[in-house]
Amino acid sequence: MIRIAFALLGLCLALCATAAPSAEAVITLDRAQATLRPDGLPPREGEVDLARRWDIDFPGRDGSATYRLALPPRTHDEPMALLFSRVGNQVLVQVNGVTVQRLGTLGEPVFNAAKTPYLVSVPAALLRADRANELRVDVTIQRQRWGGLSLVLYGTQAAVEPMYAEQRRWRHFSSVIFAVSLTVMGGLAGVLWWRQRDALYGCFSAAAFLGVVRNLDQVWADVPMWWPLWGAIAAVAYVCHLALICRFALLALGAAPAWTGRAIYIAMGLASALSIASFALAMPMLYTLGLAVLVPVGLTTLSIIVRAALQGRGRFGWLLVVAAVIAVGAGIYDLSFVRFSHSTGLRNNLTPHAIFLFVLIMAGLVAERYSRSVADYRALNANLAQRVAEREQQLHQAFGDLQKQQQEQAVLTERQRIMREIHDGVGSQLVGLLSMVGQRNTDPAVLEEHVKQALDEMRMAVDSLQPVHGDLVAVLATLRYRLQPRLAAAGVQVRWDVSQLPTLPQLSPQSVLQVQRILLEGFTNVLKHARASEVTVQAQVVDANGGEVIQLSLTDNGVGLPAQREGAGHGVANMQSRAASIGASLRVEQGPGGGTSVVLHWPMQAAGKA
Repeated sequence: MIRIAFALLGLCLALCATAAPSAEAVITLDRAQATLRPDGLPPREGEVDLARRWDIDFPGRDGSATYRLALPPRTHDEPMALLFSRVGNQVLVQVNGVTVQRLGTLGEPVFNAAKTPYLVSVPAALLRADRANELRVDVTIQRQRWGGLSLVLYGTQAAVEPMYAEQRRWRHFSSVIFAVSLTVMGGLAGVLWWRQRDALYGCFSAAAFLGVVRNLDQVWADVPMWWPLWGAIAAVAYVCHLALICRFALLALGAAPAWTGRAIYIAMGLASALSIASFALAMPMLYTLGLAVLVPVGLTTLSIIVRAALQGRGRFGWLLVVAAVIAVGAGIYDLSFVRFSHSTGLRNNLTPHAIFLFVLIMAGLVAERYSRSVADYRALNANLAQRVAEREQQLHQAFGDLQKQQQEQAVLTERQRIMREIHDGVGSQLVGLLSMVGQRNTDPAVLEEHVKQALDEMRMAVDSLQPVHGDLVAVLATLRYRLQPRLAAAGVQVRWDVSQLPTLPQLSPQSVLQVQRILLEGFTNVLKHARASEVTVQAQVVDANGGEVIQLSLTDNGVGLPAQREGAGHGVANMQSRAASIGASLRVEQGPGGGTSVVLHWPMQAAGKA
């Protein structure tokens, strides 16, 4: 950051510094015959020292003046030039009675020529060669506006132009550069303050924009505002700018006692009040006193910064010390040799140049904080990446363990289901067979029937474990293959009317087994009770209650159910219970041809989630 600040400072000095121009053939006019007409006082005539200031000789008074100076006779035909280091506030310049320059309109205070030096070309044709030439300068002056006439340089245009360029650089272009720099850095600091609410950025932003007002006042000749109102505004902006720069320096150091902030704001308020009173009461000395109030503030700030640097604030602390020493020294110089002095146009204010060092410091601070933030973000990103990698590894391990547990649980669940099915189905049939075998005179046909039922239970249990890929038609086809021989042997013809059914991806072995058992129970009832010769099995998708439903029906042409037994019996209750376990409903009713019909309604939503 220090290298950046010194690099920018070197660039600034390079822009401002120039080689000393040659003073050959250039004379300095420091005295003139003048008629001074201050408002409220009698006119004064006589020779005057142009180094004296109107505002000190006539404090708080407007007026007008006429200056007459003698120019040497023409000795060559080369064009000549006049350099007015300071003249104002409205000006009319004549050489031998011919107007060579008009700055504003005499008596109209909108324009202020005292903002910048002026180069006035004098054609050789206007100059007399046989005697001295008369230079007449008429001015109208507003109080506290650095009016009147200062030293005048006269010589060949080629010799005077470099001097004019140098003065313009220090007084005009430097103010423009400072205004632009303060605007840019003040805007940047304002944005940073808005986003971070850091008092350091807020203080510098306010100081910067107040400094812009002061620097613009140095170069803006025709401010569209009534004087001295604009003078009071510019003065208040300047004293607040200086006070806030002190506050910024302490905030940048980060080692100021709490009372310093209150003291700076109190001094800023007092200096602002004195500045307003100075222009309101036409008392220039009050503004000078307002600036003087800030001197103890600057010295106190300097002492705090020096003490902090001695306590080990590093290179940044000493950089602040250097900037504070230069700024305080420049302020004391301006107060002593510019404000209190009669000199006008001979000395330039150094404080704006010194304050520019804090702009460079602010730029260095922003760069340093940005670099530190980038480094912190990189370290944080690296740390986060490492932690994310660790978490991912833990999650992968946990996911693997969970998958293993789920697989083990699925295997255990399926084993328990198979055991339960074998126990409830084949097991119960075998127990019944064992009981019948132990009895005497058991009918072989009954034993055969029970053995077939046990085989059917076993086959259905095995079939339910086969992958069906959600194809309910394949489940029905397998059941038909298993039961067709028994039904044919019993003399029962089966008609299968199964349409294309949608795939049910979530069709589980449990659901397959329940559907098979419901149909097996229905066929068993047909063989036992219906005395039917034909059974029709239908499967189709129908709309019911606003949704699609798989409808399975088994209808015989037998004797049907007695009215008092319709829908009753343990077999029917078992079928309804099995239907309910898969989210379906079942009813037993008279068939359309007089037989019995078992109808299963299985909603597609329940079938897909089974």
